Order: sequence, then C-alpha cells, then structure tokens
Amino acid sequence: MDTSQRSDPLVGIVLDARYRVDAIIATGGMSSVYRGLDLRLDRPVALKVMDSRYAGDQLFLARFQREARAVARLKDPGLVAVYDQGLGDDGGGLPYLVMELIEGGTLRELLRERGPMPPHAVAAVLLPILGGLAAAHRAGLIHRDVKPENVLISDDGEVKIADFGLVRAVAEAKVTSTSVILGTAAYLSPEQVGTGDAGPGSDVYGVGILAYELLTGTTPFTGDSVLAVAYQRMDNDVPPPSAAIAGVPPQFDEMVRRATRRNPDDRYADAAAMGAALHTIVDELGLPSFRVPAPFDSAQHVASEEYHSRVQKDGRATQTNPPPTPPRQHTMEMPRGPDDWHRAENRSTPGQFAGVDIDDLEWARQRGRRVSLFWLVGILTLTALVAAGAWTLGSNLQSLL
Repeated sequence: MDTSQRSDPLVGIVLDARYRVDAIIATGGMSSVYRGLDLRLDRPVALKVMDSRYAGDQLFLARFQREARAVARLKDPGLVAVYDQGLGDDGGGLPYLVMELIEGGTLRELLRERGPMPPHAVAAVLLPILGGLAAAHRAGLIHRDVKPENVLISDDGEVKIADFGLVRAVAEAKVTSTSVILGTAAYLSPEQVGTGDAGPGSDVYGVGILAYELLTGTTPFTGDSVLAVAYQRMDNDVPPPSAAIAGVPPQFDEMVRRATRRNPDDRYADAAAMGAALHTIVDELGLPSFRVPAPFDSAQHVASEEYHSRVQKDGRATQTNPPPTPPRQHTMEMPRGPDDWHRAENRSTPGQFAGVDIDDLEWARQRGRRVSLFWLVGILTLTALVAAGAWTLGSNLQSLL
C-alpha cells in the first residue's frame, strides 16, 4: 500500500457509533487502513475500510461477513486478530474490518530499509507466519495472498500475517478483481494463475517465494507486465536462492525448491509440514534465535506520531492515558548485506557507546586505570620484599647452618 498524507473524509467519523477513525495509515487498490479507537473498550484498533465500489455488491458483502467471522475464530500468535466487522452505515456504507493494531510496520517496509536477510533472520520471520497459516489450514481456511505487504512486525518483535479471506471475497465480487492480480502476481501459485484454484499448497508456494525474496532481496520472476510475471511460473521452476546470492545454506535451497514445485502434490502438504521442515533446518544448522526488528520509517509509525501530536495539540480528552510514542528514528543509509542486520541491532544513540553514557564510560575507564595502577604497585612492592627476604636468607644461610 502507498502511504497517504492527504486529509481523508473518513478521519473523525465514528463507524457504527463505536469505532472512531483517527488517522490514515495506508491506502491501496482494495482498501484503506486507518488507526482508530474502539470507544466502547477505549483501545486503539486498526480499521481496514474497503473501497466504495464494494459497498453495493451483495455477493461481496455476504462473503466478506462470512470470511470475517471465520477468521475471527482463529487464535495463533502469528495471526493478526480480527475483532469485529461492519457495513459502516455512518461511513457511507463502506464495509470494514476491526483488527488488532500492530504498532510497527510491514515486512515490505523492513525489506526496503535493510535488504536481504541472513538465514537466522529469515527463519525468525517465516516460523510465526507458517504457524499462523497452519492454524488457518487446520480450520479449512486458505490465505491466497501471502506477500510482504500482508506480514506485520511489531515494535516488540512479533511477526503476524493479516488479510485472510479478503482475496476470496473480492474475487467473487461482481466488480473487477484486477487489483488482486496486480498485488499478488509475484507470489501466485501456478494453479492460481491457471485455474484460480487455491489450497494449502498455494499458501506454501507463496511462502516459498517469500523465503526466496527474504534471502536474495528480489522475487524469482520478472517481466514486462504483471501477467508476464504471473505466467512465467507455469513453465519455469523457481531457481535456488544461492544462484542469486552467496552464502545461502543448501538446506534453504532445498526448502524453497520443494515449497515452489509447480505441481501442488510435490510441495509440502500444508504450512504445518513446511514449518516442521524449517524447525529441522534451524536445529541442523544451529541457527541462533533472533528478534525481528520493526521498520523505523513505517507508515504506521508516521500515522501514530501524527495522531498523538494532534491529540496533544487539540487537548482531546477522549483518549485516556495514550501510550508514550518513542522518538521517530529515520532510516539510516546502510549497505545491503546480511551483516548489516547485526550492526543495525547494535546501534547506539549519540553520546553513548553500547548503551552507556560516554561520561560514565570515561569515568569508569579512569577508575579502572587507577585500580590497575594500585595493584601493579602492590605487586611490585610485594615482589621486592620477597626478593629482599630471599637475598638476606641466602646471605646468612652459612652462618645459620
């Protein structure tokens, strides 16, 4: 989605006398996402409001409501929770979803900031995604739209996948679903391109393409048009990530190869099977645990800062005890290499080194030098006394005998 800083007619509206629309986060072909407030529970929420062209489509509205109910029953740490849905009578009849607000950003934004990831970071991203997809597959639900834009990363390092069911609802609507194809061309499975069918293996294929992109920084297929990109996978296998970037372990090559087989029967059976395979790879390679960082300059952070700034300026009393917003950190220019993930995590603020104030560090250094000098003098003195005693004893040894 493209971030929009323009004023929006929905900002300030209260949907269904409960959900206040506070600030726009991002907008795209199917919907717009807003930061909102549940006035009844006094908690911040994310509001995904569908485009106006879907408002009068009864087939879409029925599917939208069924999918929302089904997704709301899913419980997994790797899923963005769905709280509610409505038809937005106070917002021009626009259907909307009420979701858990993830204070952070998208995986797409993180890739733009830092580039390709090392294997242990890739595993840290994929495991919760596969866990969330596995919960959906067990419930008979298919995501159909696995891509970095639909993966959210919180400031606490949580990785969650969102937007279950929207593609199916839009695809069955009377209005054109071109926007769906445009948004997912790089990640569609061959069966989705060829027949429109989708099963657990389709999500597995999308995760395989996502894994390739996380490791290399690019998707495997390119073309002059979205259709050219989509149809390339009908006749071509996904190349191994190691062919595009050095240092990829063969186990990850094999995982991507199996996940992106053109025949769904040759792939991992579902997200749970792929997750188990990834756990085995992590153990085999001894990959360390990793806390996935949220992107610094995310659309959500910008919207949050603008909203809290407006609340403070207006003295609005409806938001009780808003959480303090950390100072915004602009993305620094970094080389696009896996090692930068480690360096970025260990950056210190100005006036500090490894999180310690420079003044305190200098005082500690001087104190350490004084202590070291004291011990050196003591050791030298003791050595001299021992030597003197030994010399005296040696000189008088004959007389003592």
